[in-house]
This record gives sequence, structure tokens and C-alpha cells, in this order.
Amino acid sequence: MLQIEVKNIFKSFKDVRAVQGISFAIPSGQFVALLGPNGAGKTTTVEMMEGLKTPDHGEILIQGKTWQKHEKELRKIIGLSLQETRFSEKLTIRETLRLFASFFELGDKRVSEVIALTGLENKEKSLVGALSGGQRQRLALAVSLLNRPQILFLDEPTTGLDPHSRLDLWNILNELKQQGETTLILTTHYMEEAESLCDHIIIIDEGKILKEGKLEDLLDENSRNLDELFIHLTGKTLMETDEIVQK
Repeated sequence: MLQIEVKNIFKSFKDVRAVQGISFAIPSGQFVALLGPNGAGKTTTVEMMEGLKTPDHGEILIQGKTWQKHEKELRKIIGLSLQETRFSEKLTIRETLRLFASFFELGDKRVSEVIALTGLENKEKSLVGALSGGQRQRLALAVSLLNRPQILFLDEPTTGLDPHSRLDLWNILNELKQQGETTLILTTHYMEEAESLCDHIIIIDEGKILKEGKLEDLLDENSRNLDELFIHLTGKTLMETDEIVQK
């Protein structure tokens, strides 16, 4: 079953053509990485998939439905975590999760489940303002998982985290992947993150798809790993991309 169908979408902002005729399909249970330099159009593409922006042309179907006609239904089946997710620093982890659980009419049982899933048991009474970067990202992931989303969008979920915190988050997502009930769309600037987590890779630049497929099918004698493939296709190194992101 296809969870998402993106059909020849275009999006412009004044003189900037952010997305220029992108098409792809994502089946149920697949973990997909959208990769590209800063300004490539991947964030705009994801925001259209999330229903936050509307394509100028083309169509996006989520389980065969459109945001224009079925927004209320679709909001119930997706979860998302933005790179700059912010929560009230005066609430504890459990209080924050209770607040968001109330939006879905969920009780304490589900709150406890996502606390356990994201490894926050020892911190559930801690104020958000006292959390480390890695703990905040785990909280953001916990919030996005409350409604048992069939489709999960994560926008650079480990940017700025130390290697240990990043690995912790990867382990959580790999556990979710093993359960096979969630489709993941991930944007990241870490090539090893995409390699570790995702079944399918889509590389975007200048608003167009340069290449997509399973990692093993994308690599050749000129590109022995995803980092080399990225450089070969975009002409930019990972370091150059990270420097753009930091500015």
C-alpha cells in the first residue's frame, strides 16, 4: 500500500523556484531519507507533504487523500518533529506529554508508553528547561509518537547532538522500524544517519530529484558510499553543506 504519492509538484516563492516537478511514491513501512544541500528544496517538499504549504502545481496524496479535502483525518495519522521544536520550559517531561496527549484524547497510559520508548523514564519529572539537547530531541520525538502515527516526519532530528545522543536516537528509530507499523520521512545532513536508518534515498538539488533508490543500487565505482555519491551528484561536500546550515 502506498502511504504517500507526490505527483509532479512545483512551488515558487517570488523569483525562487524551490521545487520543480518532483515525483515519487513511498510504500507503507518504508524509511525514506530526503537529502540535499541547504536550499535544495527538500524542506519545502516535506512541508507540502505535511500540509503546511500548498503546491502551485501537481498533487500530493496521503493514503489516497488530499490535504485540501481531508485535513482533519490526515492530522490524526501523521506525527512530525521540527528541527526547532520548542516546549514550555516550566513544565516537566510528563506534564508536556500529558498536554499534547490531551489533544488526541489520550491518557496517562500512552504517555508512559512513549516515555519508555524514548528512554526518558529517569527524566520524566525534570523541567524541560533543565534538559540537555539530546533529551529535548527525545522529548520532541516522544510528542510526535503519541498518536501512534502511521507516517512520521523528522526534520534533521539529530542536528547539534553529540555522537552518543545521536546514536541513542538512532536506536529508538531502528526499534520503531523493526515494528514495521510506521513510515518515516527523514531530512538530515548526516550521511551516516541516512545509511543507518533508511531503506530508500532521495537526493534533491535545485528543486529536482537527482537520484533515488536503495542505497546499494545507487552506489557504483565512482561513489563507494553515500557521502561520495552526494558530492558526485551535487558538487558540494558534506562540510560545505554543514557550513551553509550553520550560517
